[in-house]
Amino acid sequence: MTEKLYQCSQCDKSFIQNSDLIRHMRKHTGEKPYQCSHCDKAFTLKGNLTIHMRKHTGEELYQCSQCEKAFTQNCALIIHMRKHTREKPFQCNHCGKAFIDNGTLTRHVKSHTGEKPYQCSQCDKAFTQKGNLFIHMRKHTGEVLYQCNQCDKNFTQNCALIIHMRKHNGEKPFQCSQCDKAFTQNSFTQNCDLIRHVKRHTGEKPYQCSLCDKSFALNGDLTRHMRKHTGNKSYQCSQCVKAFIIKSHFLRHIKTHTGENHINATHVTRDSHIK
Repeated sequence: MTEKLYQCSQCDKSFIQNSDLIRHMRKHTGEKPYQCSHCDKAFTLKGNLTIHMRKHTGEELYQCSQCEKAFTQNCALIIHMRKHTREKPFQCNHCGKAFIDNGTLTRHVKSHTGEKPYQCSQCDKAFTQKGNLFIHMRKHTGEVLYQCNQCDKNFTQNCALIIHMRKHNGEKPFQCSQCDKAFTQNSFTQNCDLIRHVKRHTGEKPYQCSLCDKSFALNGDLTRHMRKHTGNKSYQCSQCVKAFIIKSHFLRHIKTHTGENHINATHVTRDSHIK
């Protein structure tokens, strides 16, 4: 067995070649020495910069034989072809669902494990995906990118604006295949109207409570249910000592003080860990 001579000083990994150790160390230091000359992106590996440059040059080496799409990487073409062949080689060992690529499987598995590795530095929220953390951070910075031209509402995500605009134009593009109901959204938010509705037909409830025998169609429903076990009441009234587990109950209570139709609820605590 080949001896690994080069040991990382930050973790327990070791390498046969010093060049491999140097590349690995960039994960710890955050160093990205390969800078794109066309934009502000930088990379830890030269090969990743080469692939990125194709976006600027328009070079597309890998053409799909089934449609007009083309890709700068062969691995991207392989994943794309599975949409045509319906091949799903990556299976979840928790529920049996299958996916076309490992990245989608990894994100899905976190819905079972509850793992949220991306922590907000401004509050106690955490996320399963790095992109969701970036979107959340806009709430702290006040960055608003998408403005509704029909009312004064604005959004940090374009998809949220698209869904909102359907309230103005009455569009309901997501049709249930089991009945004649249609919905404004499919799966952009935790409410995901169509998905929630379809599960009423199928009876699917993949989110199981670990403390009792109840199960739920959506992960958000399970999260709210768990507060009954933990006793956590996240919605605190600022006018009196009452607190509530469910946001809608909090909003109804607030009206007894103000008589207003709408008020923003604030989480004062997060769900405590179950011991």
